[in-house]
This record gives sequence, structure tokens and C-alpha cells, in this order.
Amino acid sequence: MARKDRGPAVARESVAGRPPTREERAAAGKALRDAVPRVSHGDWRPSPDRPDPIAILETQNATRLPEYVPVRMGRMLASPFAFLRGAAAVQAADLAGTPVTGLAVQADGDAHLLNFGVFGTQERNLVFGLNDFDETLEGPWEWDLKRLAASAVVGMRFIGGREDQAVDAARAAVRSYREHMREYAELGNLELWYAQVRSDAILAVLSPETRKRAEAILASARRRTNLQVLDKTTELIDGDFRIVEDPPLIVRPPVQQGERAVEDVLADWLAAYRSTLVADRRRLLDKYRLIDAVRKVVGVGSVGTRCFVILLRGEDERDPLFLQVKEAQTSVLETYAGRPRYRNHGRRVVEGQRLIQPAPDIFLGWGDITMANGYLLQFYVRQLRDMKGSVTVDPAVNRPGGVIEYSALCGWALALAHARSGDAATISGYLGSGDTFDEAMGRYAVAYGDQTEKDHAALAAAVKSGRVAAEMGV
Repeated sequence: MARKDRGPAVARESVAGRPPTREERAAAGKALRDAVPRVSHGDWRPSPDRPDPIAILETQNATRLPEYVPVRMGRMLASPFAFLRGAAAVQAADLAGTPVTGLAVQADGDAHLLNFGVFGTQERNLVFGLNDFDETLEGPWEWDLKRLAASAVVGMRFIGGREDQAVDAARAAVRSYREHMREYAELGNLELWYAQVRSDAILAVLSPETRKRAEAILASARRRTNLQVLDKTTELIDGDFRIVEDPPLIVRPPVQQGERAVEDVLADWLAAYRSTLVADRRRLLDKYRLIDAVRKVVGVGSVGTRCFVILLRGEDERDPLFLQVKEAQTSVLETYAGRPRYRNHGRRVVEGQRLIQPAPDIFLGWGDITMANGYLLQFYVRQLRDMKGSVTVDPAVNRPGGVIEYSALCGWALALAHARSGDAATISGYLGSGDTFDEAMGRYAVAYGDQTEKDHAALAAAVKSGRVAAEMGV
């Protein structure tokens, strides 16, 4: 299936035998305002034939492990913000009918507030950026930004902020995106590729109160090494560490899968994954041997997908490597943006992450394996928790001012991701230097926040009627 036409495209053909300049691309972006006025992005109302959001979730659940579907529904039922986190497929269907300029980027597909965080580079520096790429696919830049803005409104409402503060949070995310996109449009290709949102730059723009909280998150991320994971999640049995089970969320696979020992199955997984690493990473992985593995339930939207944690050992028991093996299914954007260029969805996730996340995990790779029941598991692999940190959106922890500042940081990181994979000059030319686009997106975010609350209420009604099973508090 070819990619669908999502709006007026700006060609980058040569001008008088040469590529268009930065200024010419910016002018082309500005010209797009005639076809797609910036104020049009503020319009949101559900179409008369809007798909049932619960039916969309049920379709997704059909590919999940059935025993965990009630856990997923229970987590989404907790609040409208939790619902929004798990309902990327619902918003993707809604975004498909909204105005777009036709400027493509490598979209994250699920760019809500809690899918950003800090992570360690290979040089062990901390940087801030997107940290979840399960839905990544080439698509309109507007879709990511609208999901981020809507999550800012719903998140602010969840912590008890005023409505004007909710609008301020959405506008802060969009303004930051617009202003940083303008900065990235002025960089050379290599400058842009090397650009990062570093921890020291983050601290420099935060208020004193928010900076104190950020410093605590950064300090916690620096402590989150493989050794810390070893000490917190394992126990020593017969001379080797084993991951501690916590049913039903963390369970060890059965000794046999069909007629095969689970160790042989895991070895096949690692072999498939190993072949996708570059030579130096393969050499490093080969220095470790498989010790243990568990299946682990993670997140909200990912609940029910097949996710595992694998423990490997290096020189001795104090030289561990924890890898997360996560199933990759069809992106929620695919129906509306077109099929990915890669047949393996694990590769889609990895290649997308490498494109839009500066300094991705050195162990990032993918693979596929046929399970004992014939199910083809496509997966990607990354390190577990290694120097990773994130915020919470919690009424007991967050204050409105901090959420507004954090929303702006997310807009900054999203601008970098889109600038790396798209044309910053053209996007910036369209956005302009004023607040017209910011105001429009604030209106969209409020309207979609209202829609999210209605959809959350629909889920509650479906649970009450018995249509949907939900297990709370798991």
C-alpha cells in the first residue's frame, strides 16, 4: 500500500540546477499557510462517523496476551490521563482527519508527556528526549505535536491545575517546539546531527523550584546502572543471580515451550537479535552468557504485548547485563500514514529510534522468532533502565508550574527529533515567529482533552456493563 497523501507537499527539487537553499525552503513553508492556515489546527470536533474508541481498544486487545488484557483496561481506567496514555490508537484515528501540511518526519506516534525522559549516552552523559518508540513511523509532524499538547492539558487537569494553566502547558509545549525548530533550521547538517538536549542545558532554563526536582531525577538516573538493577531485582541462588518473580506482573517462563527447553528458545532469540548488531557490539555481547529471563508487564499501552527481561553475566556475578526484549506490533499510525519500509516491526522501531533519538542505546537491535504455538514474535531489544529517568504526573508530586516547564522541555526534544528526520527550515517557515500556531494548538488541546474525558467515561461505562473486563490496582 502506498503512503497516503496527507496534504500539500513541498518538493525539494533543484532550483536552477541546485538544491533549494534554507531561505527558499523556509519561504515554501510560509507559502503553505495559504493552503493550510495555521488557525485551522485549532479545530477539533468528532466526526459523525467517529469510530467507537472502545472498539478500537478491543481490536488492539485481540493481539495481546488475554490474561493481561484486564490489567491494561484497569490501568487505563485509573484516570483520563492514564486513558490517554494507553489510547494512542484512538487519537491516531482522530488525527487522521485533521489538517496537515504534508511535511513528513519520522513521527514518534505516541509523544505524550510520559514518553520523554533522560537517558545516558555512550559517553555516560545524560540527555533528554523521547524514550518510547513502539509506534514510530514516517508521518505528519503535526500528529506528534497535537498528542503532546493534548497530554499537557489532560495531565494538568489530572494534577488539579486550573484550566488556564492547562492551556498554558499546551502552549508552552508548542511554543518551545516552534522556537527550537527555528534554531535547528539555522544549523548545518552535522551540527544538527550532533545536537542534544543535555542535562546542563535543561537545568539552565528551569525555575529554582523545578530545577531542584530535576536535579533529583538526574541524580537518580545516574544511579540506575546494571549493578543497581541487579541489587534491586535479583537474588543469589546456587552461585548465580536470578530475577525475583512478582506474579502476575513478573513471571518466569515455563521450563519447556512445546518440546523445547526455554534456554534453547532464548538462545535463538539472542542469536536472531545478535545478527542485527554492528560488529563491535556483537563482540561485546559475546562476552556475556545467558543466566535468566522473566516475562514482565510494562507501561499502559504496552500491557499484554510479549515483553521479557533477560539477565546475562560477564566476567563475574558483579558484571551483569540486563536486556529488555519487547514485542513490536503494527504501528497505530500505519492505517493512516501507510506501511513502513521494513517488514519486521522490531526493525521499524529500532531504525526509527536511531533516526530521531540522539545517542541511542548501544545494544539496540531487533529480531523475530516463531513461538511454540506458531506465533511470529517480532521484537526489539534495548538495555533495561541503564541511566534512564523520567517524571511522574501525580497530584501528590507535581505542581502546575513544574508541568508547564516540563511541557516546554518535551516540545524542545520533539523539535529536535523532527528536525533530525524532516526539514526544519520548511517546518519553521510554516510555523513563523508569532504565536498564531501556539494559540490554535492550545484550542485543539483543550477540545481533545474534553474528548479524552468522554472516552474515559465510555470505558468506565463499558466496564460497568460487563462489555470490558478490568482489573484495577495491578
